[in-house]
Amino acid sequence: MNMTLTTKESGLIKDMKDQESLCIKKYDQYAQETTSVPLKQLFTSMAQTERAHLKTVTDMMNGSVTPAPNTISNADNEYCCAWQYKDETERNRDKFFCQDMLATEKHASSLYDTSVFEFTDPVARKVLNHIQAEEQQHGERLYAYMKANGMYN
Repeated sequence: MNMTLTTKESGLIKDMKDQESLCIKKYDQYAQETTSVPLKQLFTSMAQTERAHLKTVTDMMNGSVTPAPNTISNADNEYCCAWQYKDETERNRDKFFCQDMLATEKHASSLYDTSVFEFTDPVARKVLNHIQAEEQQHGERLYAYMKANGMYN
């Protein structure tokens, strides 16, 4: 489906593309730096979802919008197991990664929330709402990992 963006929508799309690119870079970098296998898997999985988001908003920037899927993945606690860290330095490094990504996801979710209200095309609003729900799910998954590893207080 083709759509024409308003000036405001174009600006929001640019912000969303920048935010998705940042998420991908951070998740990829942190996945390489962590020693926790479940956290590496979590970061890698979420980077893939962010790549799909980036493709979606890039397509929207080019005037194309594809309807959102009807469901959200139900893998909230897939990576929330406790990890045996060898020392507190390693654990604190991963805690920083998780805190940074949680803040990044909060910002992304907020950006999508605003965009849902600003876009005129109903299909685009549903797509953005779907992406926002996935961003919130990322936050839930990060929180679950942090809680399981005594990182959230």
